[in-house]
Amino acid sequence: MKTRLCEILNIKYPIFQGGMAWVATAELAAAVSEAGGLGMIGAGNAPGEVVEKEILKAKNMTDKPFGVNIMLLSPFVEEVVDVVCKHNVPVVTTGAGNPGKFMSKFKSVGTKVIPVVPSVALAKRMETLGADAIVVEGTEAGGHVGELTTMALVPQIVDSVNIPVIAAGGIADGRGVLAAVSLGAEGVQIGTRFICSDECTAHGNYKQRVLKAKDRDAIVTARVTGHPVRGLKNKLTREFIKLEKNGATAGEIEELGKGKLRTAVIEGDIENGSIMAGQIAGMVTKIQPCKEIIEEIIAEAEKQLDYINGLR
Repeated sequence: MKTRLCEILNIKYPIFQGGMAWVATAELAAAVSEAGGLGMIGAGNAPGEVVEKEILKAKNMTDKPFGVNIMLLSPFVEEVVDVVCKHNVPVVTTGAGNPGKFMSKFKSVGTKVIPVVPSVALAKRMETLGADAIVVEGTEAGGHVGELTTMALVPQIVDSVNIPVIAAGGIADGRGVLAAVSLGAEGVQIGTRFICSDECTAHGNYKQRVLKAKDRDAIVTARVTGHPVRGLKNKLTREFIKLEKNGATAGEIEELGKGKLRTAVIEGDIENGSIMAGQIAGMVTKIQPCKEIIEEIIAEAEKQLDYINGLR
């Protein structure tokens, strides 16, 4: 399981933890990094001072590399970028925009830049701008999603760029890791499974809803806004669907969604909150330490590879 990413980022396993807003705190990021992966702090819409506290906390919890996921549409993006550079965070992943204007600043402090992309065109553009790798996220993922599936998108982007590709969306175990590698990826990003880790600080109700999820529970709403979201069925998703069917404007739908992720993750209201989770939620069956999750994934991948080799 050694790839270019392991050397570039100085990590043991090419496994990224998704930078989920409200979910990806310092506690989770540090635990994943300690286990040999790359833990991520999700900046979301948090101001710079909040992100800085998480960075300092993570540094006190691990001496391993970790990263910060920056949402480029955040009203605090400028100060978050400054904080990341101030503390020489080893890696940033970026979403919801183009990190080009910040690239030289990141490079000046040695921070590796890994944008999340949903298309071949954007992947090529990010490579031209100097990205060190890219996360290719399929529509199976939780949270904000594109249209193309991981299976279809990853090989097309692998064939289009020379930098390492990290596959994301629909990956929960060693079989998924091996599938991603077979498609040409050099690493994977996993989000939903890490929600159900001991170290994740998300409310217990949120975790239990993921554990109870069935195969068809993760649905997409708010397509009319241009920023569709995948989450688990509940009262809120039914309200979204009703608004969309009645021809509500993008603004009305966005208003309904304001603050709803925090409602679920922090307050534990899993009926009125947004339970962002991917299509693999139905594969998550228990709460485990991050170390156990990662070691189990690697062991599964190796076992599956041995089985494939035995068939030759």
